[in-house]
Amino acid sequence: MSSTHRIEVSREQVLAHRVAAHGFDRSSPAPDVLVMGAQDTPNGSARQALAARGASLDGLELLWSFRGAPHLHRRADLPALAAALWPLDDADATARIDTAVIRDGARLGGEAFRVTAEAFREVVTAPMPKGEVSTAVSASVPESLTYWCARCGAQHISGLLFQQAGIFGGIGVRSEGGKTILAPLGERFPVPAKASGTTELVRAYLRFLGPATPAEVAKYLGTKPAVVKAVWPDDLVEVWLRGKKAWLPASDLDALLSAKSRGFVRLLPPGDPFLQARDRGLVVPDKSREKEIWRAIGGPGVLLIGSEIAGIWRAKAAGRKLDLTVTPFGPLSSAVRRELEVEAATVASARGAAETRLHIARSDG
Repeated sequence: MSSTHRIEVSREQVLAHRVAAHGFDRSSPAPDVLVMGAQDTPNGSARQALAARGASLDGLELLWSFRGAPHLHRRADLPALAAALWPLDDADATARIDTAVIRDGARLGGEAFRVTAEAFREVVTAPMPKGEVSTAVSASVPESLTYWCARCGAQHISGLLFQQAGIFGGIGVRSEGGKTILAPLGERFPVPAKASGTTELVRAYLRFLGPATPAEVAKYLGTKPAVVKAVWPDDLVEVWLRGKKAWLPASDLDALLSAKSRGFVRLLPPGDPFLQARDRGLVVPDKSREKEIWRAIGGPGVLLIGSEIAGIWRAKAAGRKLDLTVTPFGPLSSAVRRELEVEAATVASARGAAETRLHIARSDG
């Protein structure tokens, strides 16, 4: 759907709209954003993302899904999610696993996903350490999907393929004693015969992280823009944001145009669904802060005030106590400081800590 006139929207409207869509008002124990799951990197961050929304853990399952990263998803959604994540064609499959270590194997396309998913099902019939599963699956798939690891002295399946195929193999993930344990899902569904419902995944991204472009959605899904364009929804409206075209569901346009920031104070973990937007420069205009927040390893959580990222935070456990340090980007009001005490306790509860000590560092702004 396209507009007959150019619709201009501001950064402030877009961020306020996203905050409203994400359920930060804590009005529901099962916010709609769960259709996208909650990434659990680092371990435990998905629980904190749910706590920031007042959401329940009931009915959720941890497994590898988007881009092979661990996510909490609703169990009831898993069969449809697996079908929607299945590659649309061989070119799409190759794009998702095309790395130097299995360049030839990646050309198998969809067959690479199928044989790996089937190997998972044969190997994992009870809980097993990830390393043991990797060894067994590596021995079961075509050699072109594996590479020689000099450090381990063994032939390994590509990690990119291994984790992306986990959902198709019906594999759940959990952590025990610092080790990753893989186990068959309680209710396994068949390996998808073909992709279906991918358009709905695209629409979900546009609903919660839009307006956006095909290129941004492709980065989120770990594929090429051409793949996303092939399943681009037809019920969208075009808007202009900072001089560029972007899209969102037409049914959300009124909410976007009327969106206003509300006074929420929330502590979001690294990898929170709100931080999954690929237009990071819009979310955090300061380039140095953008790099700090979206570090590849060891990124901080963020302080959300209203609809703005207003600081970062880190936590350190000491027994049953949690020391949480917030570094704001600017001065904080006394009201925000009081709310931070409550939010720090929420983080501690999500992490299983009995006590929290909040430290507000000197502003770096």
